Amino acid sequence: MARPREFEEADAIAKATQVFWTHGYQDASLPDLLEGMGLTRGSLYKAFKDKKNLFLVVLDHYERAAVDNAVRILSNPDEPDGAARILTLFGGIYRAVSEGEQRGCLLCTAASGSEMADPEIAAAVHQGLAKMQAGFEVALAASPQHADLSDSARLQLANVLVTQYVGLRMLARSRLPLGILENAVRGIAGILGRPEA
Repeated sequence: MARPREFEEADAIAKATQVFWTHGYQDASLPDLLEGMGLTRGSLYKAFKDKKNLFLVVLDHYERAAVDNAVRILSNPDEPDGAARILTLFGGIYRAVSEGEQRGCLLCTAASGSEMADPEIAAAVHQGLAKMQAGFEVALAASPQHADLSDSARLQLANVLVTQYVGLRMLARSRLPLGILENAVRGIAGILGRPEA
């Protein structure tokens, strides 16, 4: 008869997320993970197989939490103006940083790391970014200023917004002066034709 696990898997994944968020995938050592998760080496390997598989599990959970939440903002039917949804998303990033959140986005951090050389990690990151792109397209289709764009033009603008999103979330980790991030959000408003926002 198999022994029951002596830890809550969801709690272990949440703790692993914090370790990867702090150190990045490459620099998160096995001792960092064991200490951060409160697990023995045997428990970690039995539950998650290895560091890479654990990271893939963490990315999946992060996508279903953070990325899906961003997509909900971008597709919020209570806000009929899609451009306003986009500015709400970017404004929320700025507000979080101004209130002390400097971890950025785990997915965006992974997208800029050498772990992208691994096909499975790259596929997981691409899946999350594709969700963001689709969310931006939905919001643009609901924007009075952008609803008449052709499919290809909407896709191009959604791609620009994804790059702005990734860039802003990376800057959140840089501890640059808040004014730079604020100007970046204003620049996004300008891209959307809302310079007064």
